[in-house]
Amino acid sequence: MSGELTVGIAGLGAIGLHLARALDQGVQGLRLVAVSAKDQAKAAANIAGFANKPAIVPLAQLAELADIVVEAAPAAVFEEVASAAIARGRVFVPSSCGALLPRMHLVERAKETGARIIVPTGALLGLDAVRAAAEGNVSSVTIETRKPPGGLVGAPYLDQQKIDVLAITTPTMIFKGNAFDAAQGFPANVNVAAALAMAGIGPTRTMVEIWADPAMTRNQHTIRVESAEVRLTMTIENVPSVENPRTGKITPLSILACLRGMTSTLKVGS
Repeated sequence: MSGELTVGIAGLGAIGLHLARALDQGVQGLRLVAVSAKDQAKAAANIAGFANKPAIVPLAQLAELADIVVEAAPAAVFEEVASAAIARGRVFVPSSCGALLPRMHLVERAKETGARIIVPTGALLGLDAVRAAAEGNVSSVTIETRKPPGGLVGAPYLDQQKIDVLAITTPTMIFKGNAFDAAQGFPANVNVAAALAMAGIGPTRTMVEIWADPAMTRNQHTIRVESAEVRLTMTIENVPSVENPRTGKITPLSILACLRGMTSTLKVGS
């Protein structure tokens, strides 16, 4: 894809604001034209110093103005943002890709409208290798996530199981199951598991372990893939975002790299 593409961002939090600032500083082939945020006054203050101020619009209007709609908002508004972008045949880039797993009807709708859904690597690594392995015979894919307890606060699964994660003093596995259930129980924490599942063998066969580890200062993810063609073991340690410890500082950079690849003459990796 070549030429200039316009970008709209839903959400100006730990991910969206960093991405917006990077785009405003200038990325060849990309132009930020619109943003959306729950607190419009705060959004206006956040973009006050931008060289080219984007319009502040309701979520559903982003798709009217932008070729690419980036979702960096709370999971509760995921479908509103996604549906509007897909209905207009836009490129939809979700950061909350765990919210896509129970909404695969959106993929079918995108086939009808000509829209594209592009899931960035986010806080993970090695998705190209996992995708390649999935073209062959994969027997298992697992991901082990370890986070400081504070980075797990607010997960629905913890409330349901009455787990006080802040009371944990030793490394404790608080969840073991498939990626689909992990995404439901930890929607703000394991988008990495959803991305891995979509790149590989699907959410029901991709197994997830989530650990609360007081000794951790970073969010750590370890992927293990067993296949007839390759064995993969990969670990990444992400520095948590200051604004939101549930996500890593690398996440907005990953989305920026994803967007840059849409207009770059040279694109490395899939």
